[in-house]
Amino acid sequence: MDALDRTVAEAYASWFGCLADPTRLQVLHALACELRPMRVGQIAEAVGIAQSTASVHLQRLLDDEFVLVDRSSQASWYVVNAA
Repeated sequence: MDALDRTVAEAYASWFGCLADPTRLQVLHALACELRPMRVGQIAEAVGIAQSTASVHLQRLLDDEFVLVDRSSQASWYVVNAA
């Protein structure tokens, strides 16, 4: 059996840690079900959380590359990273 590289193990741990939060999973699920980009306010409303709370969770999902953001317009649009 090959040893798991430490860098890879740390990446996996970060991903699993990101998905360990129930609210974050709800945010990701809301985005995945919509099949279209959504603004923070739309996500917050869909999940039933404050916009500031949604922003915090979206940032973590963005950091771990579960979501992508388009900031080319005045609003930020979030979408699930299909890669």
